[in-house]
Amino acid sequence: MKWSIVFLLISVQVFSQKIIWSDQQKLEWSNFKSKVKTMRNPDVVAYTHCGWEYSSTVSSDPSVPVKIKITTIFREDKSWKDPKRINDYALLHEQKHFDIAEIYARKLRKEVMEHIKTSSDYNKNFKIIYNRILNEYKDFQIAYDRDTQNGMNKEKQAQYNASIAEALETTK
Repeated sequence: MKWSIVFLLISVQVFSQKIIWSDQQKLEWSNFKSKVKTMRNPDVVAYTHCGWEYSSTVSSDPSVPVKIKITTIFREDKSWKDPKRINDYALLHEQKHFDIAEIYARKLRKEVMEHIKTSSDYNKNFKIIYNRILNEYKDFQIAYDRDTQNGMNKEKQAQYNASIAEALETTK
């Protein structure tokens, strides 16, 4: 019985075409599996489709404690690369997009832990907190690409690399 459960879990992970964020696993170009170029900008070398998934156990009894799991994911089937222009430097830029998603997932987890204890709290506050953090996350991702010129501005990229690494460290 144990083997079938382990196999099932491995199968789901292998065939799900998503990677769960871990500081032990970095993206590789082979993870970018979409054949469809999703960006119109000709200067873009790759597109990283990342964000969060969450699951919750909410009771109809408003006083029951709620459990919420928030996971940062990278979608291989929706992430694209121009194979003629990829390099390690561009891959680092894309990894930082994934790292930014984890930073904001940590912010979301923190707010959820502080403000959502019961099913009633969840029903009243989760969408508000989620949408606020999501908007902050989207704004930061846009600023990151704009400021670094999609990774082409090496000085700005180095600044973001340092600030992202610091944020990952301080939000552990």
